[in-house]
Amino acid sequence: MKEVLDETYGIMVYQEQVMQIVHGLGDIPLRRAYALIKAISKKKSAVIDAEREKFIAGAMNKGLTEAKANDLFDLVLKFAGYGFNKSHSTGYAIIAYQTAYLKTYFPNQYMAAVLTYESGARKIDDWAPYLDYCKQTVFPDHTPENPHVGVEVEPPDINLSQSEFSAVFDEGETRDNLHGHVRFGLSAIKGVGKSTIAEIIKERDASGPFRSIFDFCERVPARIAGRATIEALIKCGAFDSVHGVEKRAAAFAAVDDAISAGQSAAEDRRAGQMNFFAGADAESPQPAEHHERPLPSIPPWPLKEQLTYEKEALGFHVSGHPLDQHERTLREYCTVTPGRFADLPQDVPVVLGGMLTRVRIVVVGKGESKGQKMAMITVQDKTASVDGVVFSGIFAQYAHVLQDDAIVILIGRADHRRGEPQVIVDRVFPIADAPIHLAGAIEVDLVDEPGGEPLGPQMEMIAGLLKQSTGSAAVEGARSAPIVLHLFTHNRRVTLRPRRLQAVAEPELLDRLQSVLGPEHVRVVPGQTPPRINNSNRRPFSRRGAPAPTSA
Repeated sequence: MKEVLDETYGIMVYQEQVMQIVHGLGDIPLRRAYALIKAISKKKSAVIDAEREKFIAGAMNKGLTEAKANDLFDLVLKFAGYGFNKSHSTGYAIIAYQTAYLKTYFPNQYMAAVLTYESGARKIDDWAPYLDYCKQTVFPDHTPENPHVGVEVEPPDINLSQSEFSAVFDEGETRDNLHGHVRFGLSAIKGVGKSTIAEIIKERDASGPFRSIFDFCERVPARIAGRATIEALIKCGAFDSVHGVEKRAAAFAAVDDAISAGQSAAEDRRAGQMNFFAGADAESPQPAEHHERPLPSIPPWPLKEQLTYEKEALGFHVSGHPLDQHERTLREYCTVTPGRFADLPQDVPVVLGGMLTRVRIVVVGKGESKGQKMAMITVQDKTASVDGVVFSGIFAQYAHVLQDDAIVILIGRADHRRGEPQVIVDRVFPIADAPIHLAGAIEVDLVDEPGGEPLGPQMEMIAGLLKQSTGSAAVEGARSAPIVLHLFTHNRRVTLRPRRLQAVAEPELLDRLQSVLGPEHVRVVPGQTPPRINNSNRRPFSRRGAPAPTSA
């Protein structure tokens, strides 16, 4: 930091020297001298040339010849052309070196600082990608033989978190730059104020860790941490280290009892009442044994509900994500992610997947579709989101799929006519139905093993299973995919593509094939983007020709 301050001081001295030369010798006012410095750094020749004449006239009045004044001004320009930039580049180089050093040798501490800074200055969608970047951070002891990659970012903890992101060490863990993890700060929790956080940390530092939600309510008055604050702490997982993640529902159900017990304990302390056990032996008093009240017997929240509460409290999911189990499907079938959507050209076809975080149904106010419903949607993956439009004709077909928090695949095209990129939707279906709509082929391995079923009967069996398949004819937009047979016999592989052998990659058919041949011998290969569906009610959503929606 000293070097940066020194360099900053050097820049200021440079500016002061040039300004004094221009002002003292050329009779140019300081305000215009400062403007000249800025013009030199930005190569604004018109401003520079205008001040040259004034400088020469002023310098000649001080006794310099015109040639000397011209030479001096050229010297000022020459120095300013590199001196100012050199000063800046040196300062930036020092900061870059220090930053690279901290990132390399103190990855936990560095990423905690980065997350604290970025989360304080940006929207969640803008800084959440840094959480994924943490997983790629390499530790200084990393080797190919003993890999050490990934900064762990854990949810807020009532006993470990500070106000902001911080590097935290578990009990008994080595406290150095190779160990520990990053912990969310309590300030990340929605609805928990700075003063409340300060009081919670002050009480924890003074009297030790909180043992339970009841202990928390006894030690932190309800006027500081009320019901909403305690519920938010439970939803985001801040009490998991005390009760366990499976007890979030039980702790949530115990909030009222905990607050009441805490208020009663506070009243007892104010009234000066003594614990019965503490006064049993006045001559050799012993500290009262602490008995924790049990939590009510409540079934744990389902994973989806747990993650929903996390997002409600923090703005995103921490302990997992609803899309985790669909990563492979999204990777194989989608042509673009929300984070890369803005880079697409106008009208390019897309297959886009994610969670619907917003479904706003509106009524078309005019035009051919007047009175019909359409929808404005937002689809989001783990790091970014994209808005979309579902016009009335498409909405009528897929309204049952367009539900909040539904995980879907969208087929449509990129549109930039309204400034912000959005997807114009042609089709929507649940992500589990991706093979039904987007399969390019169903690959089947037939192995001629000694003592096993010959290839001929195996092929007949597959043909029989395909005939039994319903083909998902009732599913709108289902695609029949060709069957590709890979025959392994006599150390050879022969691939057959029977022209008439096709089927829809429905789950029932795939399950039957995999149960007979084994899961490793049946695969669905993704296909190309389906052609756009013509619909009379769907047209480009431009500023001039857009249907005028009204809230439903």
